[in-house]
Order: sequence, then structure tokens, then C-alpha cells
Amino acid sequence: MAFIEVKGIAKSFAAASGMKHVLRDVSLDVERGEFVSIVGAMGSGKSTLLSLLAGLTRPDTGTISLDGKPLDGIPARASFVFQNYSLLPWFSALENVRLAVGAAFPAMSADEQKAIARGSLESVGLGNAIHRRPGQLSGGMRQRVAIARAFATKPDVLFLDEPFGALDALTRETLQQELVRLCQSGGLQSFPPGPKGPGLQGARGVTTVMITNNVEEAILLSDRIVPMVSGGPAMLGSPIRVELPRPRSVAQLAHDEQATHVRAHVVATLTASLGRMRRGQTTSGSSSTAVLAPIAEDVR
Repeated sequence: MAFIEVKGIAKSFAAASGMKHVLRDVSLDVERGEFVSIVGAMGSGKSTLLSLLAGLTRPDTGTISLDGKPLDGIPARASFVFQNYSLLPWFSALENVRLAVGAAFPAMSADEQKAIARGSLESVGLGNAIHRRPGQLSGGMRQRVAIARAFATKPDVLFLDEPFGALDALTRETLQQELVRLCQSGGLQSFPPGPKGPGLQGARGVTTVMITNNVEEAILLSDRIVPMVSGGPAMLGSPIRVELPRPRSVAQLAHDEQATHVRAHVVATLTASLGRMRRGQTTSGSSSTAVLAPIAEDVR
């Protein structure tokens, strides 16, 4: 049984013009420790799907299970990383991370929580900036705090919502490599002495689901890529396996034959989907230029 199992889910929302049907008949399996990227254009339903997988919203139909149990609300051992960092501006980096640790492990003492928070920040290269507030940090450093916070709680599953979309290219690639390292190792190697609870000692891979509209990013990070097929209510296309050794680099992927094959497969699937959407919107008298632009930019 897969760690995450999604079967036939659909989701609609009320709109001024009536019900907006976003997803239909979506099914997905994610194995324990696997890194899966869902790739699609802006507005295709990716964020809605991630919200459903994370237990933030409920599907209208279909089922979602996590580790063999029906998903009922936000999983206890799940972490999130968002594009906009979501840090409390009046707290230091250390306190932003410690708050998450405290919520996950309330039985720990404040000193133990701070030790974990400090170790997590040090693991992403912020050991000298733990007392700075978010306003005193660059965008890349703020995202490092967000990543440190996510891994400090020793998650079983990690949800990533366009985590590097707001960063410059150099910072983005550096943090992508940090993310892969942490996902494979499970973040902190051990907790300090004290009450830990079951299963908190030692490294393990973190099951990760990321949404992105950047195909190169998906190839760099993923074990599998799942295209979001647009055109009315969105569906998921057939998963595309990325059978490339790690560590990977952007420079390597630019000349790798397997990477080229994966890239072409993903782009062809998305282009065909967007073409169907454009034809449908042209028929209804609207334009899909705004929807097509982000994918066209990212897959060059």
C-alpha cells in the first residue's frame, strides 16, 4: 500500500457565475520516502490538489488516505513550505522555528525545543543569524528559515507550494540542493536528550509532494513528475519517472539524455493540455494567453 493514496477525488467551488469545477477523477499514489512533483500551468488546480492532500480542505467525492488511514484534517506529522515564507515578523528566526517544534512536541522543555530549533537552523546554514527577525533577512535566508522550521518537527510528509518561485536563480538552485539533502536524510540526525516520543531518533527520508510550474525544478528534485492536465476540471496525467542519479545539477541536466527525454515528455503533455484549453476558451470568446505564459517561460 502506498504511503499517500488518492482515489477518484473531485473538487468544486461556488463562484458568481455558478459552481467552478476545479478537479475531477484525480487519483495518485505516493510511496513512502518518495519525492513527487505535480507540474502544471498557473490556475490549473495544483494548489487545490495540494490543499486536499494536506487536509486543509476536503474533496467533494473520492478518498484520500495517509499511511493506510483515511485523511481527517491536517496530519499530525506533516510540514509545509510556502512561497511567501509565512514567518511571524516580530519573532526571531530561532523563535519562529521553536514555535513549530513546541506545537509538534509540547512535552519537551523550552530548552530542548530551542536546541532543536538551533540545530535545524544550523543545518541550513543560518547558525549566525538565529536571532535576526525576518525583516533583517534576505528572501533566500527567510526561505531557509521556513525550510528549517519544516524539518525541525521531524515530519513524515512534506508539502511544498511553489517554494522557490520568488527567489533569484542562484539562490533557488542552492536551496533546491539543500532541500534534497534534507528530504533524503530526514533533516536533523537526532534529537537532544529528553522526552522524544516514538520514532524521532535517526535519519529517514521524508515523503514529499511539491507543486510547481517549473519543469526544470521538477526534474532536478523529483523521483516522479505528474503533469496536471488542464481543460475544464483538471485531471492528472500519467506519472513520469525521473531515473537520474543523485546529486543532480542544473548544468548536468542541460546535457543529460534522460533528462531531455523527461523534459520533452512533460512539456508535450502540458502543451497538449494547454492547447485543448486554448481551443475551448477561444470557442467561448476568451483568451488563454495569461494561462499559457508561465509554462512557456519555464520550459524554455
